[in-house]
Amino acid sequence: MVTLKKNLIIGSSDRLDFPDFGLENISCKIDTGADTSSIHCNKVRIREIDGKEVLVFRLLDPKNKAYLKKDFTTTQFKEKRVKNSFGDKEYRYFIMMKVEIFGQIFETEFSLSNRSELVFPVLIGKQLLKQIFLVDVAQKNLSFTIKKNKK
Repeated sequence: MVTLKKNLIIGSSDRLDFPDFGLENISCKIDTGADTSSIHCNKVRIREIDGKEVLVFRLLDPKNKAYLKKDFTTTQFKEKRVKNSFGDKEYRYFIMMKVEIFGQIFETEFSLSNRSELVFPVLIGKQLLKQIFLVDVAQKNLSFTIKKNKK
């Protein structure tokens, strides 16, 4: 017998939390055409600390109200070649991140990318969506509305 998960309906956009980074209510686009999720970052660099390669980065854009002016670091990262939204191939760093949607924590891979020219600083792709979500493109901010109404 197969046990089916209850599917959550998510709209074409929403606001999410990244608890490990202290970020709340970050606007995101839901994109069923993208394989992986991505988040805007800047000042991405590799440093050697205590003989280990460490990825150092800042999340979001300085113009974003949630920007923390803080360097984050991880030794758990990989670099992959991807096709960006303009069809060009580029190398990006990928890290695992926890994201909170509908009061539930999900962990998925995010690419660290320059999304400064795009409307949403975060894009949620199929790797996360296929875990439990159905997308209703006529809806927006379903998770955020529930969170806001609980306060």
